Amino acid sequence: MPRFFVDQQPQDGVLTLTGENAHHAGRVLRLRVGEGVTLCDGAGMDFDCTVEAVEKEAVTCRVVSCHAADTEPKQSITLFMALPKGDKMEFIVQKAVELGVSRIVPYLSKNCVSRPDKTEKKVERWRKIAAEAAKQCGRGRLPEVAAVVPVAQAIAQAAESETALFFYENERRTGLRDALAGGVGDTVSLMVGPEGGFDPAEAKAAVDAGLQSVSLGTRILRCETAPIAALAAVLYAGGNM
Repeated sequence: MPRFFVDQQPQDGVLTLTGENAHHAGRVLRLRVGEGVTLCDGAGMDFDCTVEAVEKEAVTCRVVSCHAADTEPKQSITLFMALPKGDKMEFIVQKAVELGVSRIVPYLSKNCVSRPDKTEKKVERWRKIAAEAAKQCGRGRLPEVAAVVPVAQAIAQAAESETALFFYENERRTGLRDALAGGVGDTVSLMVGPEGGFDPAEAKAAVDAGLQSVSLGTRILRCETAPIAALAAVLYAGGNM
């Protein structure tokens, strides 16, 4: 069933798709009166609807029933991702949203190869990719893509989670399985570094702030592979798979 995110609540049992949503529903999917569609408020509530009217600028939907979305992970997971070069971030955002991440925070560290002066347009594109991925995979919440922050700010934010993991290529003692042996908290932060790796001072700052330094194994993973592997493992350990 087609799925759309809306930023409104039903009025007299009706929800209306406008803008790009209306264009996609009416012109691309060619929905017709009487067909079913699911609308989600982006905060965990699904509305099962039938199409009541299709116009050029709006698609009117009658709410048949509503219920809490059952597709969200048990934990709220934030991915802190150092800016990679090229379009790798687009892949990371898409796959992280599909897996169930709640929030993505891009950040700039000392060894980032990509150091753009302006990131507003990039962030806006990542937000669109996140929304499309959430719609495609049936998410009940619309994951947030935050503005790019400095590494110090990312570390401070990550340290606020109950389970805060810092994936460090030079970690030799603690593996991810060891770090998750005691369970997974309700809030989780996963901090992944850039292609050039973390600067030793950044690694020390992360540990000093309370993040647990963790290894993802004996092989060096690409920056776009590491967050996907980490997310899958944490979701599994948290009882989501």
